[in-house]
Amino acid sequence: MLRSRTAFVRFAWGALAYTLLVILWGGYVRASGSGAGCGDHWPLCHGEVIPRAPTVQTLVELTHRLTSGLAGLVAILLVVWAWRAFERGSPVRKGALVSLFFMVTEGAVGAGLVLFEMVAYNVAVGRAYWMAAHLVNTFFLLAALGLTAWWASGGSVPRWRGSGVAGAALGASLAGLLVLGASGAVTALGDTLALGGGLDPAEVPLVATLVGMRLYHPVLACVVFVLVLGTVVLVARRGADRQALRLGLGVVGLMLAQLWIGLLNVWLRAPIEVQLVHLLVTDLIWIGTVLFAAEALRPAEHVRIGDGAPVHAA
Repeated sequence: MLRSRTAFVRFAWGALAYTLLVILWGGYVRASGSGAGCGDHWPLCHGEVIPRAPTVQTLVELTHRLTSGLAGLVAILLVVWAWRAFERGSPVRKGALVSLFFMVTEGAVGAGLVLFEMVAYNVAVGRAYWMAAHLVNTFFLLAALGLTAWWASGGSVPRWRGSGVAGAALGASLAGLLVLGASGAVTALGDTLALGGGLDPAEVPLVATLVGMRLYHPVLACVVFVLVLGTVVLVARRGADRQALRLGLGVVGLMLAQLWIGLLNVWLRAPIEVQLVHLLVTDLIWIGTVLFAAEALRPAEHVRIGDGAPVHAA
């Protein structure tokens, strides 16, 4: 079974989908103020393996820990399976290893948030930096998982060297999305503290700062959208294949939808449901852009075969 590449492809895409669900539940933990549901204990919950008389917040946080732990086991299996199903030097092996690395760091960041009490309605200034760092690590994790599944499915490994203007534009688009994502994480923290926690900006300096920064996130979103759109047009004019164009247009479509979701989020005063949709679309935009970059920078000699393994023409 562990030597089947076809089954591995399904498992790899499933691992990515499951990780997205775990991330969404983590977003619910933050938005609902349940991050302190297990106190400042980690990995135990209130110092116990199974907490007695748990509150709703405790159950929410404990569920997130359990699903995150399962995601770690999935990442380990991904590495083992990749080693058995793919040859030495395969990008699939490397992608699986990098996925496991960022899964570990994701858990470490989550543990740090709990142990340093950067959860619930804590208004320490450092919490904004923790949120931004958490988002960046999550993006790297999703990129690694997405590329692992993509390469196992026959997708190409991007060749950045000699890619010229297109490579620079794609790199700038990815960097812009990273900054935009970090900005969104900080903005969401402001909503959690001001709207969910009811903290008055006039009395809490951090909340006042975060609320004042709300305007910058949609402006930055518009700038990054123009950058990504320009990159897609540039790649199309350089004769990209259909797969790259489909991915690029898909990303543009998602970004247009995201702008409207963001407006709805502001208009409705950031209800948790809309925040989670916003987070999901953010992650899909990032994954789509990573795969778009991989396909747009596909080496000319790369061809696909039906069993999911990439080969190179002689």
